Amino acid sequence: MRICGIKASHDAGVAVIEDGRLLFSHEIEKLANGGRYSSLGDLDRVTEILAAEGLSPADIDQFVVDGWYTKDAAGRHAVAVTSGGLPVRLRVAPYVESPGDGGPLQRHTFSGHGFGDYAGYTHVANHLIGTYCSSPFAARGEDAFVLVWDGIITPRLYRVRAVTREVTFVGDLMPVFGGSFAAFCARFEPYLRETDDMASDRAIRHHLSVAGKAMAYAATGRVETGAFAVFDDLLAEYRDIPVDRVGVLGDKVAANRDELMPGLSNADLIATYQAYLGHHLLRRLVSAVRGRFPDGGNLVLGGGCALNIKWNTAIRASGVFGEVFVPPFPNDAGAAIGTAACEMFRRGRTALEWNVYSGPRLPTGTVPDGWRAQPCDERRLAALLHAEDEPVVVLSGRAELGPRALGNRSILAPATSARMKERLNHMKNRAQYRPVAPICLADRAPQVFDPGTPDPYMIFEHRMRPGWAERVPAVVHLDGTARLQTIESTQDTATARILAAYAEISGIPVLCNTSANLAGRGFFPDVESAARWGGTRYIWSEGTLYTNTNAG
Repeated sequence: MRICGIKASHDAGVAVIEDGRLLFSHEIEKLANGGRYSSLGDLDRVTEILAAEGLSPADIDQFVVDGWYTKDAAGRHAVAVTSGGLPVRLRVAPYVESPGDGGPLQRHTFSGHGFGDYAGYTHVANHLIGTYCSSPFAARGEDAFVLVWDGIITPRLYRVRAVTREVTFVGDLMPVFGGSFAAFCARFEPYLRETDDMASDRAIRHHLSVAGKAMAYAATGRVETGAFAVFDDLLAEYRDIPVDRVGVLGDKVAANRDELMPGLSNADLIATYQAYLGHHLLRRLVSAVRGRFPDGGNLVLGGGCALNIKWNTAIRASGVFGEVFVPPFPNDAGAAIGTAACEMFRRGRTALEWNVYSGPRLPTGTVPDGWRAQPCDERRLAALLHAEDEPVVVLSGRAELGPRALGNRSILAPATSARMKERLNHMKNRAQYRPVAPICLADRAPQVFDPGTPDPYMIFEHRMRPGWAERVPAVVHLDGTARLQTIESTQDTATARILAAYAEISGIPVLCNTSANLAGRGFFPDVESAARWGGTRYIWSEGTLYTNTNAG
């Protein structure tokens, strides 16, 4: 049984599941240097992506399309796309289930657009089921709670029963939309922007980009817990605001900051609101679980808010849940996978077999003049990193799933100099407050980081063990934390072999790891793109080292 999941709106993608195994997931932004958060555009891209994987639409048994909030002229949920160069409306399921619907997994059916009779599930269902099915709990046949908190919904808690495949809604946790943090931060510098139309593509892309940057910027401020009561009052005042006015709380604070929160800088306000949301999310989550399910259980986090490592860390540290799992694609980058998983789940399979390196393949391309190619294995590259203290673009195998570079589309660099963080941020045209992530051998991580527990997808927060901040200063954030990726030395990837060799040569089991991409674009799709960018002297790909002979 081949199921093709399609996400047509922002963070679009196409994924295929065959008999419970993920064959691939192509996020549109990772094709041909696509813009971050790209939509699908033309429906013909589905056929093109299938063809790149040796498939055709005739090879697909069931197409499934992700739900969304936009509507057509008749008031039916639909997404604007093109087909054959002409604008059309692709019918889809709603964003979230409503009271009286057939439950969280209600199946909607449509027809046309070359997909035959295609299915649809709500956008929330794709986060709910996609994250659960990819979890170790599903693989072990265990029940789990699933917390979904995404852009235009409040945090919603569900419970999934593995044996019966029963999915029940436990309840809303608090009246705050997932986009609230980004909308609040966008009312203050450095994220304040003038936009003519807040529903425009430019405004939506800006909004989507804010949360991750603001999470880092919060480290330049301080958390003022005394302001939590002010936020309580404001949220009570604006409890029933519609989602298109989600920024009103930020407007109120910005207009009355001297009265409401005197003495707080922009960074303080952002740090405080982030901490406030995390505090109340945890409090409401713990209350909901302990009040109705005293035996607890395991928890899966889904939706864009599951990328906030501070909130994730606080939930895990609460001790309420046996295990907490977040996949590398909890946001809309995993929506194509999630909507296909809904159909898989409904047909009887609860566990998805998947590999994080299931994105687009690395094509063979041409390299511009001025670059010299020579054979170079992983150990020689590790020696070069150690000897020359130079960053290297590493492109290997299939791209990783989700928004974070995990070694196959990364820039790797030694972390032993604080100047390396400045250099990488300058190279990527990023603000200097932005952190650079560490990648560390899993068996050495507890020596370097606290807690240093396995974290292969950069989901939780870690701190440096005594003495290590001085040894690898490039990966220490302004607040002393690190967004760590752990990697097993036995893992069959080029980056695992590079890091293992680097640790043996240098004694340091840590490298800098940041995404290899153009500003505002997805990962480099090939060596040619990285060479034309020219930000590094070296590019390494599939056993070949490319050197820019024109670099100083």
